[in-house]
Amino acid sequence: MGTGYKGTNKMITGIVFGVLTFWLFAQAMVNIVPAVQKDLGISLGMLNVAISLTALFSGIFIVAAGGVADKVGRKKITYLGLILSVIGSLCLVLANGSALLIIGRVIQGLSAACIMPSTIALMKEYFEGAERQRALSYWSIGSWGGSGVCSFAGGAIATYMGWKWIFIFSIIFALLAMWLIKDTPESKGEESGEFKFDFGGLAIFIVTMVALNLVITRGKDFGWLSPLTLGLAAVSIIGFFVFIRVEKKKEHALIDFALFKNRPYTGSTISNFLLNAVAGTLVIANTYVQVGRGFTEFQAGMLSLGYLVAVLAMIRVGEKILQRTGAKTPMVWGAILTTIGVAVMGLTFLPDLIYTVVVFSGYAIFGIGLGMYATPSTDTAVSSAPSNKVGEASGLYKMASSLGGSFGVAISATVYGAIQTVGSLEAAAAAGIITNVIFAVLSLLSIMAFIPGKKAPRKTPEPTQSPAT
Repeated sequence: MGTGYKGTNKMITGIVFGVLTFWLFAQAMVNIVPAVQKDLGISLGMLNVAISLTALFSGIFIVAAGGVADKVGRKKITYLGLILSVIGSLCLVLANGSALLIIGRVIQGLSAACIMPSTIALMKEYFEGAERQRALSYWSIGSWGGSGVCSFAGGAIATYMGWKWIFIFSIIFALLAMWLIKDTPESKGEESGEFKFDFGGLAIFIVTMVALNLVITRGKDFGWLSPLTLGLAAVSIIGFFVFIRVEKKKEHALIDFALFKNRPYTGSTISNFLLNAVAGTLVIANTYVQVGRGFTEFQAGMLSLGYLVAVLAMIRVGEKILQRTGAKTPMVWGAILTTIGVAVMGLTFLPDLIYTVVVFSGYAIFGIGLGMYATPSTDTAVSSAPSNKVGEASGLYKMASSLGGSFGVAISATVYGAIQTVGSLEAAAAAGIITNVIFAVLSLLSIMAFIPGKKAPRKTPEPTQSPAT
């Protein structure tokens, strides 16, 4: 932007607080399912829809928000996201039934769509080289570590203060973030002609994603072979192919598929989608230990303490390994450890004490894996993007996170519910967790296929793109 501004620790702290407010309302909901259900008197099916809505709406709008941020200003869109976070959290604080809960979760999804790509773009704009990797490590602590922080904190707050206090804290974090980044200059991408928003592409994308989400989350309720479910499945499949066909012909497309010509960017985005799908483990494990083993919300949160500590400890380690060996080594080992950590949590046939120890250890190994993966993956995606499309590229990368989390949770919960109707709770939990092992293995395969094997100097993107900073 030519401002000469260099990013500060105050700016990093504000951005981390902004990212944490997302996790407070996203991850904390996983821990408090029984409490919210009892307090609001709504069905488990409706509550699962409410949980997945935030990630779904975040995933649907995050690319659009990232693209808009490149054009109108990344700081402006970050602020818009923080304001929406306050409004969405306030809806949940005031909720006394399903209406405000659903509305609040949708607004929170839109909030996350604004915050995530805009803050990554600000990090790239105002930090360079090793300093950018350090800044992205702290962003990852807020993003990846935030899931552990909020899983633990959410359980403690729900048990001792009431679940609505989680969202009061979310409001406080959002307001603090706004204050801390107020001195950061505005940042935009280089102008490249008149800005036209792709409303048509967004409409097709929304219809496709909502139809697919309904098939996964409500297929059992509708009947898997009912005309409604089959119709929704057809809409999602046709919509997917129509979207790709239409977008490839547009000059101002919602998604620039040319970004995927870069193999490292493709690998980091696909593996990010699949590793975030492993978030379904958290829902299954938390629900199972509360329903099947009699844990309180706080005790369930304590089980994930090892995950929290491991993620926070390993994110900077992943950054250092990245600087020494390149991205592939920490990303591969991150996926392998995540697979192992999730797999041992599926040993639900074990007796109480042994299973408790195994789950705690599984969470810790899971956290080590994700922590090691986080910064190398994010840095690979960001550094591979042209400077005038950092917001859009970051939006696609984070869309992979949001949709991965949404579909991972939905698919895991569907498997868990389907097995529970015909078998034991233990078998249902094991099946739900094995589903997540498959996601983790597929993530490992995508890293091995697309991410370069050794560290190489960053190359300037092709002349058709603006040079990356």
